[in-house]
Amino acid sequence: MPLPTYRFQFFWPPLNYTLLNNLCKACVFSLLAFIPVYLSAEPVPPKNILSGYVKDAVNGEELIGATIMVVELKTGTSTNAYGFYSLNLEKGIYSINVSFVGYQTRKLSVDLRQNKTLNIELEPEQKILGEVVVTSTRPDDNILKPVMSTTKMEAKTIQRIPALFGEVDIIKAIQLLPGVQSASEGSSGFSVRGGTPDQNLVIIDEATVYNASHLMGFFSIFNNDAVKDVTLYKGDLPPSTGGRLSSVLDVRMRDGNNKKFALTAGVGNISSRLTLEGPIVKDNSSFIISGRRTYADLFLPFAKDKELRDNKLYFYDFNVKLNHRINDNNRIFLSGYLGRDILKTDFTDIGFGNHTITIRWNHLFSRQLFSNFSIIKSRYDYNFTTPPYDVFSFTWDSRLAEYGLKADFTYFARPDVTLRFGAASALNLFDPGITKGTSIRSIVGNFSLPRQRSLNHALYAGAEQHLSDRLLVKYGARFSLLQNVGPAKVITYNADFLKIDSINYSSGDIYQNYPGIEPRLGINYTLTSTSSVKASYSRTRQFMHQAQNSAAGTPFDIWFSSSPNIKPQVADQFAIGYFRNFRQNTIETSVEAYYKTMKNSIDFKDHASLVLNPELDAELRFGRSWSYGFEFLMRIYQNRLNGWVGYTFSVSRRKFEHINHGKTYPSPYDRPHDVSVVLNYDITPRLVASFNWIYSTGSPLTLPVGKAVVGNMTIPIYSDRNAYRLPAYHRSDVSLILKNRKKPGRRWESEWNVSVYNIYARKNTWAINFFPEEDDPRSYYALKIYLFSAVPAISYNFKF
Repeated sequence: MPLPTYRFQFFWPPLNYTLLNNLCKACVFSLLAFIPVYLSAEPVPPKNILSGYVKDAVNGEELIGATIMVVELKTGTSTNAYGFYSLNLEKGIYSINVSFVGYQTRKLSVDLRQNKTLNIELEPEQKILGEVVVTSTRPDDNILKPVMSTTKMEAKTIQRIPALFGEVDIIKAIQLLPGVQSASEGSSGFSVRGGTPDQNLVIIDEATVYNASHLMGFFSIFNNDAVKDVTLYKGDLPPSTGGRLSSVLDVRMRDGNNKKFALTAGVGNISSRLTLEGPIVKDNSSFIISGRRTYADLFLPFAKDKELRDNKLYFYDFNVKLNHRINDNNRIFLSGYLGRDILKTDFTDIGFGNHTITIRWNHLFSRQLFSNFSIIKSRYDYNFTTPPYDVFSFTWDSRLAEYGLKADFTYFARPDVTLRFGAASALNLFDPGITKGTSIRSIVGNFSLPRQRSLNHALYAGAEQHLSDRLLVKYGARFSLLQNVGPAKVITYNADFLKIDSINYSSGDIYQNYPGIEPRLGINYTLTSTSSVKASYSRTRQFMHQAQNSAAGTPFDIWFSSSPNIKPQVADQFAIGYFRNFRQNTIETSVEAYYKTMKNSIDFKDHASLVLNPELDAELRFGRSWSYGFEFLMRIYQNRLNGWVGYTFSVSRRKFEHINHGKTYPSPYDRPHDVSVVLNYDITPRLVASFNWIYSTGSPLTLPVGKAVVGNMTIPIYSDRNAYRLPAYHRSDVSLILKNRKKPGRRWESEWNVSVYNIYARKNTWAINFFPEEDDPRSYYALKIYLFSAVPAISYNFKF
């Protein structure tokens, strides 16, 4: 029986009664979420509003998450993602404390007789403390805020962590956090609480990044010099975010120095980078331009091996951002990213990369209602070309594009109540494969997989509210809707995944709708001034999925949308935690336990064909999965010694009717034990030493356990799915940073960074391959492959 179709017109498709009914339910659900706010409201005297922005006094950058406390009321608020705050207070004179980690706390006296705009600038601390510490906005925020399973990092935090080849990397830094594991050594893919890499939403200035890797995953696309703020949500997602099951990595670019021109640069083993920034109109508008390129390929022409001399292997990326303050109520931003990898040999020519563009408009409808409107474009593409002189020469291109609109609102109702709501809509275009012959001799014909189109819509609303001096809650919901759009040819399959029919849809037809509501809840109960208990629940829904050629991921992984044959993945996650600080908040500890269950999980049948397959749906298998565990984290904020120690115990399992004979099996990212130690010690004001140690259980894998001879063919017999494990992974990294001497009036700052990755040369297993014995082809031996031994690196960084 054909599926119903709905005509598509303009950007928003018309909705049938069922969809309209679901939308109404979502709106009612969101409104009901706010009822406690108004039921608890009591008549109060007329109030005035104190609002403004909190900025860095040196470069004018807005500070995200700075705390504004009213001493007399023992309450306050924090700045949003654009540095804006608002307090609704009765008339009077108040003492205000404004604080942010790494900055001097500023104390102000405010005579609030009428509405007042107060922009506040904070001076950086003269002595930088805690440069490798995972920071929070104030020392006791981990106790007081209803936020768990969330980590915030700053650029200077990441800069001090020893890195592979000396190249500072955001994603390598977050892989050192509890609950986060690398997909494989050197990879920029990561797993959060047992999830797959495609279950992590990575965004830069609100634009989705579909492949965050350079050099086949050894580096990420993020240039640390251009990054201001990094926040990782591991499960306690706010209603404003969605689309993935496991996590959201939210990266915010710097706005640029609006007070003076500045230059930052670095020269390392394999790459160099340069950042320029400065005011366009002082204090009103600024720019930042940052570029990076590897240059190992420049030395290949001098290689002894003649076959390497014509090869090319490099990446480059650019970040640019402009912003302008039109007036006190309006500000506009334009930010973009462009990056590409090039690999060229005698046998192949490979290129892949991302580009994003975000246009944002901040508008204050009132001193209490802050809004942000965004237009977003994101694109990822790759190409693969073989030499033109071969009869099998061809080129393969693949593209994925996203065009989106967003509207986000923050309403500062009272000091104890903040409301957030908004809407988003995006069009996704998938071109999974286009091939054609590249020469007259080529026998490869032109071939194109069908383009997929989908619309993603969302409405959300949430609130953060103090119900008492000790009880703080945040609650809300997100309504999400996926619509598949024609033209399309949808193949139907029987219970054995064999093709039985196909249905054609015309251009603009809506042939599948997947609506759903995603509730979110967080609770914080303060036990004492140094301890609290927190709990959270979140439902997440994922409409976009990835077919991976390996657990580590490659540039050629294929993204595809939910469709009539592929239901959205849905996850429910529960978490509870105990948070305790010691020694005047200089030591933070936390223990979080979680349980996550997922339905409509996706895996692939044995020996699945993923590349250029027009019937990819038939290769998929569906089932359920779940993970659980606990995470321990201790952060240290001492005068000279700081860092963190983390431990994770986790279990991740899958159960699919058509895989592993229906028996439960470990997921590819099931690693029960994971330990990370990150320490930084200020030997002198100029000399800083850093140390990492990482340990994790080996990854599960499927191995051949026998063979069968059929005629002249030898067929391997494999174990159960993921029945074996690689050896345990561990390594240690060290670095030493030497800064130049500081002199009064001297703008030039520089430092040498010497590091060693894997200092004790542990040969961690990356893969295991099997080969026949030379003297007995019927017998096989296992060959372990490892990527790195000890890797020294040196870099010189400077700015003025």
